[in-house]
Amino acid sequence: MGLLKKKDSASTHSSTSPCADLRNAYHNCFNKWYSEKFVKGQCDKEECVAEWNKYRHCLSENLDGKLLTRMLEVDAELNPTAPT
Repeated sequence: MGLLKKKDSASTHSSTSPCADLRNAYHNCFNKWYSEKFVKGQCDKEECVAEWNKYRHCLSENLDGKLLTRMLEVDAELNPTAPT
């Protein structure tokens, strides 16, 4: 997953995902929290929740629009032990 890996700004802008900006906002928040707080023993479970919820909502809307949500549900039914 590359938690602390920095992305090239050019690659960020070339993404065609409608959720790319929200993804980047969440990942930036998470990486900052991880490197500045978590590794120092500070654990605030509310950190980055707003960013995560916006990103998750965007993904959900876009998956619904492409009927991919149902595919994921069927896959989960067929492979109940597979990670989601």
